[in-house]
Amino acid sequence: MKALVYEGPGQKAWKDVPDPTIQDPRDVIVKIDTTTICGTDLHILKGDVPAVTPGRILGHEGVGTVTETGSGVTNFKAGDKVILACVSADGSCSFCKEGLYSHCTGSEGQSGIGWIFGHLIDGTQAEYVRVPYADTSMYILPEGVSAEHGVLLSDIFPTGFEMGVQYGRTKPGDVVAVIGAGPVGLAVISTAGLYGAAKIIAVDLDQNRVDQARRFGATHGVNSGDSDWKEQIMSQTDGWGVDVAVEAVGIPRTFEMCTEIVRPGGNVANVGVHGKPVSLALERLWIENIDISMGLVNTDTLSMLLKLMAEGKLPAEEFISHRYPLDDVMTAYDTFSRAAETNALKVILSAS
Repeated sequence: MKALVYEGPGQKAWKDVPDPTIQDPRDVIVKIDTTTICGTDLHILKGDVPAVTPGRILGHEGVGTVTETGSGVTNFKAGDKVILACVSADGSCSFCKEGLYSHCTGSEGQSGIGWIFGHLIDGTQAEYVRVPYADTSMYILPEGVSAEHGVLLSDIFPTGFEMGVQYGRTKPGDVVAVIGAGPVGLAVISTAGLYGAAKIIAVDLDQNRVDQARRFGATHGVNSGDSDWKEQIMSQTDGWGVDVAVEAVGIPRTFEMCTEIVRPGGNVANVGVHGKPVSLALERLWIENIDISMGLVNTDTLSMLLKLMAEGKLPAEEFISHRYPLDDVMTAYDTFSRAAETNALKVILSAS
């Protein structure tokens, strides 16, 4: 089969690799129908995720068709159309029983790490993929939800909702500021209203992204390149700051910005993937009674978000900016990596 293979920092290739095979009774093999590219894939290519070694097939999002099942699989059969969760969960370990699937201690990849696709085992940017723990890591794609929309539930929607909205402890009436209006930031923006946010402020250096965030649910927008960006945000609060500040970029400065605009007793929710240390001004923040959260998505809300998507309550189509055949993945990466020029959001890759 063909797959996109990581060959070291800055290097990747679409090449022939061996077909995946069943290795455990709980495995299934899935023919990929639709996949996409995530900002985390770009972090990997920058060398920010050293656990990803040369030879690894990239990608952790996918919708496909089951072609083969292991003897221990009971919930799926050949021919089923399925959504693959970006986090794999054996469903039986202590963390899985707590709903903390991101730290599954199963035998795949590395014990205690649930994100294994395109990280610790071969991923979904390929013609076929082996899916471990299939019964507890896949979801049937219902009629009425397209593969293109379903693939957005593999990662981006659960990540934005769980790590931004839920971990940020959003509640009715809150003012939420999201720094970074790229795909994951827009996922936060589009789901913050589910918990009753009164104002949702999109903050980005790219004015186009600030403007388009309104289509996803933002009530206000601020260009962080403006000299008075902080004052603009504060003017949408009672003067004390936002209730929830969400970091959705993954660089030190945007995290620091969140700590500068959050109100006493508020919440900073880090969603971005960081490749460098970040300073924390504890000498100023210790007295502010703020909570700071971070973490890897659990995808425990995927089934709930799938119900909302099936009823048209999530702006799935708005996320899709570009479409390419799967075998044109190299062009798709070029488009996605130059998002400021191409206005790329989610780039969809579909098998022929």
